[in-house]
Amino acid sequence: MFENPSAIGSSYSPHLRKSGAKSVSSDLEMKGSSSPMHAAAIMPSPTFLWRFKVLWFLIWALTCCKIGWDSVMRMSADLRDLFLYEAFLYYNPLLLVTMMVWLWGVCLWVFSQSTINYAKIFDLDQNHLTHREIWKCSIWMTVIVPTSMTAYLYLYSHGEVALTALQPV
Repeated sequence: MFENPSAIGSSYSPHLRKSGAKSVSSDLEMKGSSSPMHAAAIMPSPTFLWRFKVLWFLIWALTCCKIGWDSVMRMSADLRDLFLYEAFLYYNPLLLVTMMVWLWGVCLWVFSQSTINYAKIFDLDQNHLTHREIWKCSIWMTVIVPTSMTAYLYLYSHGEVALTALQPV
């Protein structure tokens, strides 16, 4: 009924892979496809993708700033002080956790650049997270928290207090 956990190897898990393992897409290309086009022929360049991501990030950041500024300026001065205090209470822990994850990635990056074997020091197995994977998580956290904060600003300034209470969750 219950299997022995030591009998189930990490190589059988579809979600875990060793850091040096080749990707699934390279396995599919090796088996030979009948189409004459290669996968690289339809992929845009990495520089273009990076610029595209930066452009979308800037558009998102400017949109959040514009909506937030308009929402705060719409309130009266007394309500604005109360609101900014509440927003600080709601979003301060989320912003601190986001900053902590960014700094965790920085620590892992510093360890990877040095000659110190931090995986051995901290007794980690070979499938631990790298600084790039941590930074991917922190990028998503950086997008989600300010977007939620912008929605909170907008809903609060437009009188939707019931919906505002759902935002910091």
